Amino acid sequence: MPIRVAVVTGSNKGIGLATVRALCKQFEGDVYLTARNVGRGEAAVKALNSEGLKPLFHQLDIDDLNSIKTAAEFFKQKYGGVDVLINNAAIAFKVADTTPFGTQAEVTLKTNFLSTRKMWTVFSEIIKSGGRVVNVSSMVSVSALSKCSPDLQQRFRNENITEEELVELMQRFVDEAKKGEHKERGWPDTAYGVSKIGVTVLSMIHARRLTKERPNDGILLNACCPGWVRTDMAGPKAPKSPDEGAVTPVYLALLPSGAKEPHGQFVSEKTVQKW
Repeated sequence: MPIRVAVVTGSNKGIGLATVRALCKQFEGDVYLTARNVGRGEAAVKALNSEGLKPLFHQLDIDDLNSIKTAAEFFKQKYGGVDVLINNAAIAFKVADTTPFGTQAEVTLKTNFLSTRKMWTVFSEIIKSGGRVVNVSSMVSVSALSKCSPDLQQRFRNENITEEELVELMQRFVDEAKKGEHKERGWPDTAYGVSKIGVTVLSMIHARRLTKERPNDGILLNACCPGWVRTDMAGPKAPKSPDEGAVTPVYLALLPSGAKEPHGQFVSEKTVQKW
């Protein structure tokens, strides 16, 4: 039997690190902690080693297409593909950050939406039959959606929206944010929230495509919200520990063989949420 493999992006700290920790305990196979910075990634591996866990490390910067392709080629050669992919890597500006909102929008959308999309474009070629793909989104995507104009809400909820249309909408947000017109054009005042609307809707689009193009392969792809978690991103006042935040991503990553659902859903607290 080939060795199974799980890959978690942006996993040298926070929810990503907690997800690797949980997978090391629950997943039967090799678990890869990945990070853009090799030093920080290897330090995180050593920290888990001290807990008696044995994750492996591979450099992976989701903002760098060559890095994505190099990692994908490594997993293809060594394992014949990937069984579990958790797209966790993301950024957020602090509320007090004085960077112009248009710049925040561009930078946030680039990593959280466009780079997550690039990850799937490359890794979709090597996801094995029975694979599990989890895109870490956020409940902020739901609140941001509720603050969009009725027209935008309708478009983001439309089951026939194409990937091209979604990319166009995300770019429109960035363009209008740069002009300072995003609010009057029906967008919420949160770049992070809009980026996570993108991740949630992209997950639904990719799941539908999997159902159409690989109907017999049993691959399940979902977006999820880990909850409000104490991380560098969310701050110290959040109610959940990183290990608690990892529960839903890990649940989706370990859905049993032969499971048909959830697929193409937005999941929080291990429960499918209305979008």
